[in-house]
Amino acid sequence: HAVGSQVGEVLLYYCYCEVRDPEKLCAWQKALCQHLHLTGKVRVASEGINGTVGGSKVATNLYIKVMLSQPLFKNILCQEDFKSSSGGAHCFPDLRVGVFKEIVPMGIDPKIVSYKETGIHLSPQEFHREVEQYLSQATQGQSDTILLDCRNFYESKIGHFQGCLAPDIRKFSYFPSYIDENLELFKDKRVLMYCTGGIRCERGSAYLRSKAVCREVYQLKGGIHKYLEEFPDGFYRGKLFVFDDRYAICSNEDIISACRYCGVLWDQYKLCSSQHCRQLVLTCPSCCNKGLTACCPVCQEKELKVTSRASGQTLKEECECTRRRSRVPVEHVSPRMLDTGK
Repeated sequence: HAVGSQVGEVLLYYCYCEVRDPEKLCAWQKALCQHLHLTGKVRVASEGINGTVGGSKVATNLYIKVMLSQPLFKNILCQEDFKSSSGGAHCFPDLRVGVFKEIVPMGIDPKIVSYKETGIHLSPQEFHREVEQYLSQATQGQSDTILLDCRNFYESKIGHFQGCLAPDIRKFSYFPSYIDENLELFKDKRVLMYCTGGIRCERGSAYLRSKAVCREVYQLKGGIHKYLEEFPDGFYRGKLFVFDDRYAICSNEDIISACRYCGVLWDQYKLCSSQHCRQLVLTCPSCCNKGLTACCPVCQEKELKVTSRASGQTLKEECECTRRRSRVPVEHVSPRMLDTGK
């Protein structure tokens, strides 16, 4: 790789629309990405398309042009819908384009809970004003609003909006059960939801609305990505987790999480060093140097056993981190008690 080839960008986008022939769209999309030497992941379904792709600036610009001229997305997808950050093809190991049931895996049939029943979209400016108001009311202990992070715990751990409720869930497919288990919490509340690029809120807000307990459901249009473009020093503190080899992108200097082992401020993820585990771990350079590179003691021990046994096969298994975490947490806080400070 010449250095020049590394300077490109990563695009994140989605489009909900009716796709009559997902297989055909999938083949076209694959050919397009290969032609432009883009890597990344694209999910196609009868409900639309969701992609995150990386390549040279020339390639990503062409990609946007072609996507906007594709008849399927005409008048639905627009330039604004593409979120970009610096990166390139090297941010992904390969290109994966496939047909799925949902373009974001919530685990609920799109026919049952549709993106058409979504919450009210707020622009970054509107959302910013709402959060500002929420924080000032919450400090006086009189808020009727919940600021809800729809992402997974390892995402919100390294960056989130001040005063948010961040569910301790490992996958978005646990989100519906989380809502079910905590319905009381949302009763008669105004809910402000947000996620990385907006897509999880589209179905998540529809699911929450289908329960008919909230007063209103709002969501951040374009997600944290678009918010940070306008308010790099706003109410979102810390890094933004991304699902590629970068793990996080930075907009302010705040570090809000700590090393798992020594507690020093640290927010750069590494994969657990144990071959059978896919967990992410926060371990600072000095703990890494001491050989503390796994997500938990069980993994650390297994790793030593496996290395001494040197068996070729690797099995994916759950370690104690995952087993000890209740799959769907029940909140015992009144939202009033949420930490609204920095």
